Amino acid sequence: MNGESVEKLARMIARGGVVLFGGAGMSTESGIPDFRSKDGLYAQNFAYPPEVMLSHSFFETHTREFFDFYREKILICLTKAPNPAHILCAEWEKRGLLDAVVTQNIDGLHAAAGSKKVFELHGSVMRNYCQKCGKSFSAQFVQNASGVPRCDCGGVVKPDVVLYEEALSEEVIRGAISAVARAKTLIIAGTSLTVYPAAAMPQYFGGENLVLINRDITPLNKKADLVFHEKVGSVFSACARAL
Repeated sequence: MNGESVEKLARMIARGGVVLFGGAGMSTESGIPDFRSKDGLYAQNFAYPPEVMLSHSFFETHTREFFDFYREKILICLTKAPNPAHILCAEWEKRGLLDAVVTQNIDGLHAAAGSKKVFELHGSVMRNYCQKCGKSFSAQFVQNASGVPRCDCGGVVKPDVVLYEEALSEEVIRGAISAVARAKTLIIAGTSLTVYPAAAMPQYFGGENLVLINRDITPLNKKADLVFHEKVGSVFSACARAL
């Protein structure tokens, strides 16, 4: 890892006004598989493609199969803990250096680490609601239910995650855009910037410093002030030592 680049990033963070835009690479270091890598979820064989099983129409027409897949492959995050990248984001927020986290992840690990201002573009497995009466349920309730999780009123308990064919929350999008637009430094971490509409979020950034941390090349590499092809946790830990 380039020491000079780490020191530059540390100085950027020290000036404050930082917003993190994160993807699956933020959580792979916690042991949560991503979707699109060669070892990811999409590379595995199932009765239906994962993007089908995680669609709104599949949820409606094959509800039990949806939950069987969801418990086995998505709720694995309930057994995982925040990694150094999550923890440092929360620490920098407490110190007034990081203004917000905008994440594509649904695992809830930023909140678990202590981050308060988190815009979860694709929702969170930690929130679940009865489709009939609106009562809220924990992720553990969904995990431990037999078959289709149901409320006492008989309604199906649906995870508050954005499935394929569903729209992102307008309120969350507005908050995320506002945070990105106000940022002095935008750190894009652990995302290939290929999943839309979330991948369009960086276009609202007009601040001073654009930083990319991702193992693969992204469409914004040439526009970035700093680029790290390293693990996010390693880069953040090195910055923490330099702060």
